[in-house]
Amino acid sequence: VIVNEFGEVGLDHLLIETVDEGMILLGAGCLCCTVRGDLIATLEDLLRKRDNGRIQPFRRVVIETTGLADPAPILHALLYHPYVAMRYALQGVVTVVDAVNGAGTLDAHPEALRQVAVADRLVVSKADLAAGGDTEALSARLGRINPGAAVLAPDAPADVLLGGLFDLDGKVADVRAWLGAEARHHDHDHHHHGHHHHDVNRHDAAIRAFHLVSDEPVPRAAFEMFLDLLRSAHGPKLLRLKGLVALADDPGRPVVVHGVQHVIHTPATLPAWPDGDTRSRLVLIVRDLDPAFVRRLWDAFLGRPAVDAPDAAALTGNPLVIPGG
Repeated sequence: VIVNEFGEVGLDHLLIETVDEGMILLGAGCLCCTVRGDLIATLEDLLRKRDNGRIQPFRRVVIETTGLADPAPILHALLYHPYVAMRYALQGVVTVVDAVNGAGTLDAHPEALRQVAVADRLVVSKADLAAGGDTEALSARLGRINPGAAVLAPDAPADVLLGGLFDLDGKVADVRAWLGAEARHHDHDHHHHGHHHHDVNRHDAAIRAFHLVSDEPVPRAAFEMFLDLLRSAHGPKLLRLKGLVALADDPGRPVVVHGVQHVIHTPATLPAWPDGDTRSRLVLIVRDLDPAFVRRLWDAFLGRPAVDAPDAAALTGNPLVIPGG
């Protein structure tokens, strides 16, 4: 267990119930900024010690960040460092939310919203200390911010917290949960040139969740350019992206795509569609990024340019417009 604390004196590692020689404290800063290099060095050192027999073999490393940490830079460091990415596999992100103070923390701290938005699993703690309906209201709010993350109790077993998130079957189930949860927030579909866009305008502050759907297979090059532009130009605003996509050169074998900010994981190809719905579907959680802009970008890469506002105004109510044209 690697514990990160913000401050000159670390205490959290002393409060963990099963402290032993497997506990490592990273202090004097926050993992997402000043001590990110220390984290990489610690992970490398653990591997060296395991490989030469100086410590017992281990199968999992748990990294506990400070409450101030933005998970995205940490994930970027873990996934893109050449040696660490080769030797470790990211299992998932678990965010713990205090049932007593969670609502106020979400209101006051953007970091808390980001921690909820990028999580694979959400754990609500101190529910026994919260007022009657507070826990239910908080759980519902968490579900609106991150529609695909399971909201769990602190006593959930480890395999429920993290099991299967990294293997291919787990990825598919995870993405399908996102798609299903997001779809349940909508009463109807909006149609636009064969592409449906959904947005519920329901999230905290500037955080928005919506999804994009294409009925037709997507050209591979266009999809890769769409992801690359979104990642490179708007990475800090892209809190989470997950989806299933039918590529035009192999529509019978969809790809699973997911990412956090600048980090887009290498898409995994499935042998077949997991259900009867063969549309391409992407769920996005963004901050300070207009969903309408993302939709226009999506349509442009798919060869579906939107009618601009002046042209739309000129066509509205014009008796010379050919119906259906």
